[in-house]
Amino acid sequence: MSARVGVVAIGRNEGARLGACLASLEGSGARVVYVDSGSTDDSLAIARAAGARIVELDRAAPFTAARARNAGVAALREEGLPEFVQFVDGDCTLEPGWLAAGMAALRADPGIGIVTGWRSEVAPDATLYNAMAEWEWHRPAGDIAACGGDMMLRTALFEELGGFDGAIICSEDEDLCLRVRARGLKVHRLPRAMTRHDIAMTHLGQWWRRAVRAGHGFAEVGDRHPGHFDAERRRVRAWGMALPAATALGALAFGPGAVLAGLGLYAASWARSARRLRREGHAPYSAAGLALLLVLSKLPNAQGMITYRLRRLRGREMRLIEYR
Repeated sequence: MSARVGVVAIGRNEGARLGACLASLEGSGARVVYVDSGSTDDSLAIARAAGARIVELDRAAPFTAARARNAGVAALREEGLPEFVQFVDGDCTLEPGWLAAGMAALRADPGIGIVTGWRSEVAPDATLYNAMAEWEWHRPAGDIAACGGDMMLRTALFEELGGFDGAIICSEDEDLCLRVRARGLKVHRLPRAMTRHDIAMTHLGQWWRRAVRAGHGFAEVGDRHPGHFDAERRRVRAWGMALPAATALGALAFGPGAVLAGLGLYAASWARSARRLRREGHAPYSAAGLALLLVLSKLPNAQGMITYRLRRLRGREMRLIEYR
């Protein structure tokens, strides 16, 4: 397998999570490259102990996941590219058998450009934020519009595409998927486990920053690919921008009644989301909490979209938004 597949793991201050990631690759026969984005913990020592080839990104340029993944492929290229490359985040472990399954799928169907599988959380019940991530990962198998950064593709296709766009700070994986589909190839999710993710999210600030980053991705990738993320951006504009603004202006003009009206609309949205989650099988308490985060997420999403727009108007560099 070593001549056939390489694995590029990326991370920043992942510590023990990185150790678990690299341990999951032991015995796979894959060529493993770890790309570090300025870690200040013991991540580099952990990677050396695991025997991975290490690439340390130059701190002079902004860190992005896209830049890190491209650097990992560049390291593989130095010794001759394998037929396939699997990307994995440093806070994920790869499931046994996934590499063989991914390669088999790509070989069996030349029309598949990218293959992915199911990601799940290590501790989905630890916090409400973990539960939200677990809910986000559960998506149908089959041909899909796009997937996250845990993916496998042929290195020949990766080279033809020029890799990830290193300037995109979020949703660079969606951008790559859309460019693959523009070539008439499919993005396909196999109905099997691929990775286990450890989001380790314990407080509201982490969740908020992650939602800000998502909003930034909606705006940036939506600009590059007209039509993509349209529904997400409409919801954010309505619930994260227009309604708060209308409520504030209404309060100035008409008093507390306008605030109650605005809160009533949010409450109705929460109730609809909670009912939908109940129908999906969530317990009442879980459905209520997840619905609350779904409603609230439009506010940090709006912050991310506005941040992107202001950066564009001012001609400033896009900077990584971290939630840990």
